[in-house]
Amino acid sequence: MMLKVGVVGTGMIGQDHIRRMTTVLAGVEVTAVTDVDVDTAKRVAEGLPGAVVHGSGEDLIADPGVEAVVVCSWGPTHEQYVLASIAAGKQVFCEKPLATTEEACRRIVEAEAAAGRRLVQVGYMRRYDEAYRALKAVVDSGRIGTPLMMHCAHRNASVPPHYAADMAITDTAVHEIDMVRWMFGEEIAAARVLVPRKSRNGGDLQDPLLLILETAGGAIVDVELSVNIRYGYDIRGEVVGEDGTAALGELSPVAVRAAQQLTTPVPADWRERFIRAYDIEIQEWIDSIAGGGSPVGPSAWDGYAAAVVSDAGVAALRDGTRVEVALMDRPALYEVTR
Repeated sequence: MMLKVGVVGTGMIGQDHIRRMTTVLAGVEVTAVTDVDVDTAKRVAEGLPGAVVHGSGEDLIADPGVEAVVVCSWGPTHEQYVLASIAAGKQVFCEKPLATTEEACRRIVEAEAAAGRRLVQVGYMRRYDEAYRALKAVVDSGRIGTPLMMHCAHRNASVPPHYAADMAITDTAVHEIDMVRWMFGEEIAAARVLVPRKSRNGGDLQDPLLLILETAGGAIVDVELSVNIRYGYDIRGEVVGEDGTAALGELSPVAVRAAQQLTTPVPADWRERFIRAYDIEIQEWIDSIAGGGSPVGPSAWDGYAAAVVSDAGVAALRDGTRVEVALMDRPALYEVTR
C-alpha cells in the first residue's frame, strides 16, 4: 500500500525529497505539492502524474488525498504547517528547524502532547548516517568505557552571501547539537563559544568558531565551525572514553597513490556527504507511519531542545559567557525518543 504524501515547499530540498520519494524509496506516492512560488510548484508537479498543486500549505494539509505531509518551506513558516498537520491528525515530517524560535517549538510540543500521540518527525539526518550509527553503536556497547569527551569538526568549503554570524550556531552547529544529544543520550546543560583569530576567507564573518557544549552528565564536546575553509565539506567526530576512543571513518572509499602523492577525495557539499542518510531517514519515516503507526525518529521534543541549545549558543557567541540551557518539563509523550 502506498503512503500518499503532500510536499509543502518545492525549492531545493523539497525537490530533492520528491526525487528520492519518486525514484529511490518504496511505499510512497507524492500526490500534492505547494510553494509560495506557484510557477515552481506547477513545474515540479508536471513530473508527478496526478499530483495536485495547492494554493497554500493549509489547503494541501486539508486535502483528503494527502495522508502525510513533508514540510520543506522557509523556516519561519514551519510552525504554521506543523501545527496545521497536528490539528488535522496527519503525520508530518518537518525539515530542520522545527521552528525558528523557542516559543514556536514549545507551541508545537504542547499541541502534539495534547493530541496524545506522536505525529511529528524533524529532519536531523545525522542519526541516519552509516558512520554516525556505527560510532554510536561502539559508544553504547561500552567498549571504550564511559564517554567523557567528543571532538567534532563541521567544515564547509564556503557559505552563501546571506550567511550571518548567528547561522554558525543555528544553521550549521545545530546538526552537532542534535547529534550530541542522541550520541550521549543526555540533554545539553550549557554552551560557550571561543573566538579565534579570523580567517581571511570569511570576509566580515567571524570564522572559525569553537563551540563548547556541556552535557547534563558532565561530558564536554567541542565543535570546530569552519565555514569558509575552501578545500571541501568535511565532517569529523571522535568520542573519547575511559578505555579508548572511537571516531568516524574516512570520508572517501578510495585512496589514490600517484605522482608521489596520496590523495583521498573530499565531498563538495552536504548533499554529497549525506545523500544516503537522507534516503534512509525518509524511508524509515515512511515505514514507521505506514498503516497508522507513529514515527520513531527525531521528535518535536528533539526539535525544541535543539532550538533552546542553539539560542544558548547564540547568546554565548554574543556575550562571551557560559550560558546555561533551561528546558521546559518534558511531556510524558517524549520519554522514549531514542
